[in-house]
Amino acid sequence: MKNIDDLSKEQLKELVLVYAKNFLAIDGVWFQSIEQKYGMTEAMYHDCEAWKRYSVIEARRLKKFLKLSEHPGLEGLRQAFEFRFSAFVNPAVEYVLEKDALIFKVIDCQVQSTRKRKGMDLHPCKQIGVIEYAYFAKAIDDRIECNPISCYPDITDNSCACSWVFTIKKE
Repeated sequence: MKNIDDLSKEQLKELVLVYAKNFLAIDGVWFQSIEQKYGMTEAMYHDCEAWKRYSVIEARRLKKFLKLSEHPGLEGLRQAFEFRFSAFVNPAVEYVLEKDALIFKVIDCQVQSTRKRKGMDLHPCKQIGVIEYAYFAKAIDDRIECNPISCYPDITDNSCACSWVFTIKKE
């Protein structure tokens, strides 16, 4: 094979999964390098700053790819979630679209599963998740607000790794 045009549909699907896993790996590797040298607080600071920027970039590119309108609402957000890099490495998710809310649950989180497998403490991901999901959602539709339901270290639902509720801001 010489280039991407030579790949079959199955090979392209496999390549997308490889890229998604690679992205998750580099995210974890840089985080762990800061965590090991400077501690969790410093690593979390840099992680927050990175996700503020990355989440918006990812959302804007997906919004364009999916040809979503300026205000695609909660259904547009659900569509965009299905194409995030993390959707390919965390396929066990649930979406519940109600009249005024989208509930998003990650059933099995690769980050937490990997840290458990390596004997590491769980990642205190609520702080990052609040940033990641809120910035992503607002870039899809600036009326959307995000609130955590359950996320480590504040687990209130043991049926999933984390869960979030998205609503349209009342004007």
